[in-house]
Amino acid sequence: MYEDFHVTDRWSGEDLHCRWKANMVAIATRHADAVDIRFDVNGRPMWIALPATAWVEQKQRAGKVITDQLAAQIAGRYLKQIIEEGFDSRREVYTMTVEEVLAHLDAAVAEAKDRGEMPVLPVLA
Repeated sequence: MYEDFHVTDRWSGEDLHCRWKANMVAIATRHADAVDIRFDVNGRPMWIALPATAWVEQKQRAGKVITDQLAAQIAGRYLKQIIEEGFDSRREVYTMTVEEVLAHLDAAVAEAKDRGEMPVLPVLA
């Protein structure tokens, strides 16, 4: 679904190829209480930061955890949305709110149910 997709930039009309690259706990890299999801957008790095409190909130509301695969789907869906809405392509990091994470989580899970399964992240060499 959102680990490897194409989307059209709202302003330039350019076709952007977005590919998931990694999930990284941001505490270690930038001392932030978040999980950073890296995508390459036409070869350029783009990071979507999901606040760690979203994991706690999801566990409390549904009794289930956000997996690495689901985090990548949430971030990819958000990335697609901001590109379609006219994102600032000069920014390298976008930070989601807890509410945005949970809304995109619900939508990604619903889409996965329609497809019959959650996509598996590719193993990158």
